[in-house]
Amino acid sequence: MELKITPKHLLLLLAGWTFALSAAAQWQWIGKDGRKVFSDRPPPTDIQDKDILKQPGGRGRAKAPVAATEPTEGTPSAAAATAAPAAKAAKTNTPKISGKDAELEAKKKKLEEEEAAKKKADDEKVAKARADNCERTKKAMVTIQSGARISTTNTKGEREIMDDSGRAAESKRLQAIIDSDCK
Repeated sequence: MELKITPKHLLLLLAGWTFALSAAAQWQWIGKDGRKVFSDRPPPTDIQDKDILKQPGGRGRAKAPVAATEPTEGTPSAAAATAAPAAKAAKTNTPKISGKDAELEAKKKKLEEEEAAKKKADDEKVAKARADNCERTKKAMVTIQSGARISTTNTKGEREIMDDSGRAAESKRLQAIIDSDCK
């Protein structure tokens, strides 16, 4: 049996190679919880180089060059040599904000600003209502203290003239409102 290579076979072979190359462009690393993670995107910056198991194309992360000679203790360069890895470790441990994190932070900040504006508007509304209530109560207190005849409507809908005891009770109630709202 003779094998004939037709354009159809070449197309299938090319498609197979394409799929194999895309599968080879996968990252593999050990995540924070100790599980293996497979992705077509590079791992987060907080994943250490030793935890990266596989990289696409054999490319590695850029590593700092290792000094050929180690400085001895007590020399000024020894202190600098020990401080440099500590500074590098501090830089790598700080979380970097990616594009999505920046968007999330912006949305969070916008939401907090909206909540603050809403709270401020509510506070202003309450303050305005208190000021209005204070003004009305003061006017009612002046009316009660004027000594003029004041009529009220009872539960049956009949008009009643307020006597001295009713006037004193109403004056006490109005004074309590003034004390609470007129600060």
